[in-house]
Amino acid sequence: MVRTSPHAALLAAIATLPFTATLATATPQEGSGVAWDIVEGLTTEIGPRIAGSDAEARARVWAEAKLKALGFSNVKIEPFTTGAWQRGPEHARLTAPYQQPLAITALGYSVPTPAEGLKAEMVYFPTLAALEAAPAGSLKGKVAFVDHAMRRAQDGSGYGPYGNVRRKGPSIASQKGAAGIVIRSAGTDSNRDPHTGSTMWMKGATPIPAGAVSNPDADLIARIAARVAAGKAGPMQIDLTLLGKPFPNAPSGNVVAELPGRDPSLPIVLVACHLDSWDLGTGAIDDASGCGIVTAAALAAQKQGKTLRTIRVLWSGNEEMGMGDGGGAHYAEMHGKEPHALAMESDFGADNVWQVKNNFAPADKALADKVNAALWPMGIVPHQGSVEGGADVGAIIRQQHLAVVDLGQDGTHYFDLHHTPDDTLDKVDPATLQQNVDAWTAVLKVIANEPGEIANGVGGEEQ
Repeated sequence: MVRTSPHAALLAAIATLPFTATLATATPQEGSGVAWDIVEGLTTEIGPRIAGSDAEARARVWAEAKLKALGFSNVKIEPFTTGAWQRGPEHARLTAPYQQPLAITALGYSVPTPAEGLKAEMVYFPTLAALEAAPAGSLKGKVAFVDHAMRRAQDGSGYGPYGNVRRKGPSIASQKGAAGIVIRSAGTDSNRDPHTGSTMWMKGATPIPAGAVSNPDADLIARIAARVAAGKAGPMQIDLTLLGKPFPNAPSGNVVAELPGRDPSLPIVLVACHLDSWDLGTGAIDDASGCGIVTAAALAAQKQGKTLRTIRVLWSGNEEMGMGDGGGAHYAEMHGKEPHALAMESDFGADNVWQVKNNFAPADKALADKVNAALWPMGIVPHQGSVEGGADVGAIIRQQHLAVVDLGQDGTHYFDLHHTPDDTLDKVDPATLQQNVDAWTAVLKVIANEPGEIANGVGGEEQ
């Protein structure tokens, strides 16, 4: 007797399905248009573009060629040197009270552990405040772990306070005598992907090895710490290897291009993004999307003819590790004597724009009303509060007391991907990317055709 597999009928039925049906959910969406071409091109042809690297240099050449091909004028690379950081081999594991591997990444400006690793007791702190309260010298020879889980917010506002664990925690741990520090990643995902990002060494703090573990690994450490605190387990021990190191005087550069306006005597409108990216992913949302958005919008604003004002596009170098000497500072140094009217930046991914803010002077209420009216049909509503501008335009905003328009994107899921290996092209939705372009285009058509003075009503400080 011939025995038939109980799955034979199912397999036969599957075999009759169209082949394309099996691929429908696995194939990422493909977009079209200028913005998509830029994001796809940068992530495919260049990939990760960490500051100071050969890849960042290739990206500048790529950007120069792309902007020229799109019809921009006065396209040029403006090189500078900057402080940066180079990643090295990295891994970590708990050795006690339980043996567990940890998904870890070094933070920018971490100094290296010994080549054979740093083996030490690890002390748990639930918050940054708890670390600050630790007695002086209490962490001598130990590794601090700081928890403090980030929460979602549509406007991304949680990144400020939760990001302080990354920015300030290593310096505080060093001042307490720690030999190293590990933090919970500044991110909102539950993937086993750690989030990188730079730390800042405070005056008087000796740099120490600093890394971030994924959220699931931070949860694991917190559970073990609870057992330790309850006397149910012995102290935590970690074997930590982080061999990344600072890269002083790293080569970087901005790429600048223009779409000339009808009246060159009027101050220009500056739109910006950053060209560099962290090295774990391919920099699709942070910030190839921003470069695609501002560039496509500038072109669309002049599709029916030149705007009154010149629109200048800045693709900034070393935003991620600039620490005051990145592309934004260099742009202000190079162009600070040229009159600007307004600056805008896109550096928050490619989810839908949902709100708009500005810092226009009261005398420019009519202009603000025109901007708001152009965005109403897209469901983008005005909000009160301070504007941010962004790192790539902050220096020129402060120097020239510029007006700013912030187009706020939905950041609910941005910090699932931010600074992780998951920052890749498949996370960019072509439809929401185009919605960003449409919103930016609407604003630029108003601003770049404004004949009168565009004044900042709050004294020009980046808020």
